[in-house]
Amino acid sequence: MVCALILLAEGTEESEYTITYDVLVRGGVSVRSALVPPSDHAYVTCSRGVKIVPDIALPDPAEAAREYDALIIPGGAKGAQTISSSSDVQALINDMHDAGKVVGAICAGSLAIKAANLAPGAKITSHPSVKSQLEADYDYREERVVVSDRLITSRGPGTTFEFALALVTSLVGASKAQEIAGPMILPPV
Repeated sequence: MVCALILLAEGTEESEYTITYDVLVRGGVSVRSALVPPSDHAYVTCSRGVKIVPDIALPDPAEAAREYDALIIPGGAKGAQTISSSSDVQALINDMHDAGKVVGAICAGSLAIKAANLAPGAKITSHPSVKSQLEADYDYREERVVVSDRLITSRGPGTTFEFALALVTSLVGASKAQEIAGPMILPPV
């Protein structure tokens, strides 16, 4: 079964996390969430106050690259800052990409791509608030979702369904993305 790892930290944008997680599961992808420290509890408090319990601690990068087919990085200003500044996450991003896996980032989560120095010059997008931090190092685009080989990025909470469907397309195929979009009453993909 195709497996994805989605990161979770204090201040993560809950809609980007939960919608992506949900759509991937509907697409037949096994999803695990991993806590990026620090956190004083067994749960994280997201950007709008929702509390979520992660499935696992942040795994060893080499182990994760063997076990998972995709790494997903949600945004949320505080969560993105914690995720981006983690050297363990930076190693995880590079190990996953080097192993030929999909790396997805949405909103300010795209800053983790830069922090890991992943694919300079690649097409990328993000929340407009962090555009200036990315456009010198990447081919910055204004599209809602940008697919650049195995790097998939998106703009923010309002683009999360499209982002998640792009991940499903990349991981299990366009026909599966189309199959699940209809019952969810989403526009055709």
